[in-house]
Amino acid sequence: MLAAQRQAAILEAVRRDGAVRVSDLAERLSVSDMTIRRDLDALAESGLLAKVHGGATVIGGTSTYEPGFAAKAAREQAEKAAIAQAAAGLAQPGMAVGLSAGTTTWALARCLKGVPHLTVVTNSIRVADVFHDDPDPSQTIVLTGGIRTPSDALVGPVAAYTLQSMHLDVVFLGVHGIDERAGFTTPNLMESETNRELVKAGRRFVVLADHTKIGVIGISTFAPIGDAELVVTDDGLAPDQEAVLRDHARELLVVPTSP
Repeated sequence: MLAAQRQAAILEAVRRDGAVRVSDLAERLSVSDMTIRRDLDALAESGLLAKVHGGATVIGGTSTYEPGFAAKAAREQAEKAAIAQAAAGLAQPGMAVGLSAGTTTWALARCLKGVPHLTVVTNSIRVADVFHDDPDPSQTIVLTGGIRTPSDALVGPVAAYTLQSMHLDVVFLGVHGIDERAGFTTPNLMESETNRELVKAGRRFVVLADHTKIGVIGISTFAPIGDAELVVTDDGLAPDQEAVLRDHARELLVVPTSP
């Protein structure tokens, strides 16, 4: 395959999925990681994509770029489902749990529908809808107010004020990005403040993040990696990404996504 054909295929993958990994592209195109990195360098120099650690994102992937819910929900579905299934065991009947906005927490919500006598506090319209459809009368769902973001989170002072009065057994947060120096980040300043209040409200703080979030940095940090009691991710991590998490997280759970 010629370089021009390879680069066209890479661009198509980035625009379709929003982000790509070097290792995945190398396997798909049957070339070395070094060849893919050279292609990414060329495409980045032409302003056609943005390079990130281990791969590339769409050019809109700046620190304030926030894709819509539908775009995020189409990515890494198997990984998110596996992460959600593993995390669901941490929620027991009778608990009060917090779920942030995000497509991985949305997947978790579907797993938690079968847990009786659960109180769920969330700032996610999509998460609340999961419990609203075919509701379990034993469950209580609390949806904060707030200003709606492109990813259907409710943020801002109303959401923050509501969360300040909550005392939750465990809080599950999805993240926009994880970086060893920047920590857990979001592209939305008001969502960052809301996430901080969610973290404060929980006795346990658990982060759910698929492998594509490693190396991504949003504009605002809401917590360092070490603040999470547990980080749950998938086995798509590159060795250097896993090393970063093991060095900084208090506990790391890597769940398999292949049979």
